[in-house]
Amino acid sequence: MKCCQLNKQNNKNLIVFFAGWSFDEKPFGKLVCDGFDILFIYDYNELNLPKELENLQNYEHKYLLAWSMGVFVAYEFRKLFEDFDYKIAINGTITPVDNEFGIPVKMFELTLKHAATGLAGKFYQNVFKNSEEFEMYSKTPVRRTIENRVSELENLYNIIKMKDYKKAESFYDCAIVSDFDKIIPPKNQIASHQKNNEPIITLPFGHFPFYNFTSWSEIIKCCQTTKNHI
Repeated sequence: MKCCQLNKQNNKNLIVFFAGWSFDEKPFGKLVCDGFDILFIYDYNELNLPKELENLQNYEHKYLLAWSMGVFVAYEFRKLFEDFDYKIAINGTITPVDNEFGIPVKMFELTLKHAATGLAGKFYQNVFKNSEEFEMYSKTPVRRTIENRVSELENLYNIIKMKDYKKAESFYDCAIVSDFDKIIPPKNQIASHQKNNEPIITLPFGHFPFYNFTSWSEIIKCCQTTKNHI
């Protein structure tokens, strides 16, 4: 895994963010950090713990935000986040390839088989809700090579196939599920979080919801202040 420090100002508050497959920090630049140090985790070609995550005791408040495949990866290191104030899953589950609680197996394997052409074609269009959001992404796209992203997905699937988290206990304090997610079926996400007794907020966004927020803290406040959880 790789770690990028989006904001390192010795703040008292920390956000650790686990990105989804194939992403890096480039498309997230518009989110204001406002009083938070941000550790941005991405590239799951190897699930090795970045050294930046080893010494976090100096922070007064710590938050975990995980998106898409990052929801699964963060759960792999769940003991590290036991003392965090709040943990949020965004458009992802701890069983990311599953016919009931994640991406249906055949759909995922088809994506994996054609990953290279998909990354160069329509995959990122499907990540966003509409053409306007995709146009925003096109101005600050991911900079990683296609080969690097394909091998990342292969590695993730090899790890996922060895895990069985269907009977896992609640871990996330809140789950954000986008109504218009074209990557992971919303009904499967909801089923997964309901099974684990995790509060759910549904929002009218696509799989990548971050262009609808102005800051990282707004995402946290969205979960903490919304009363109409499922």
